[in-house]
Amino acid sequence: MSLDTWLAFFVASWLISLSPGPGAVSCMAAGQRFGFRRAVWNIFGLQLGVVLLVGICAAGLGAILAASHTLFVAIKWIGVAYLIWLGIQQWRAPASPMLTAEQTEARPLALMLKAFLINASNPKGIVFMLAVLPQFIDPKAAQWPQYAICAATLLFTDAVVMSGYTLLASRVLRALRDPAHIRWLNRGFGSLFVGAGVLLATFRRH
Repeated sequence: MSLDTWLAFFVASWLISLSPGPGAVSCMAAGQRFGFRRAVWNIFGLQLGVVLLVGICAAGLGAILAASHTLFVAIKWIGVAYLIWLGIQQWRAPASPMLTAEQTEARPLALMLKAFLINASNPKGIVFMLAVLPQFIDPKAAQWPQYAICAATLLFTDAVVMSGYTLLASRVLRALRDPAHIRWLNRGFGSLFVGAGVLLATFRRH
């Protein structure tokens, strides 16, 4: 991969990461509820999802998913159901100030798995990667090293952006103490999750 190609992909990676989606919502919700240090596990989970998406495309499985209507629809509706379930859970979250590690039952592994599933159950992300990544891959050169470079680039940009969302929420929203405000904030995040699920339900392959 040439330097010019990598720089172009680097710019594209920022645009991909900055585009709002379920990952950003999960980061803000986790930051608001648990604080930045604990919500880092949520970021780790999202990055594992990014690795999965790149790996699927690199292995050629993305093309199979794009071609198989049944598989695509199955994964899509799993993703829809999961996002709506997350929305309901967030809507029903306790209307209390930021929870400490002692006050919450949320374990690091649970936070990481929850975030991982957000990306893993999103066929839209796989199809998007399938459309974007090949444009930066030289078919005459070794494939896996190029995909590894792309994955590392995406991991860096996405981790920075998701950390920004999480830090912003943990710093700004932690000041909220009124249960009524926190309740409506939880419901707002819950509605965003449900909205993301509805949008995914309307997604069609081209």
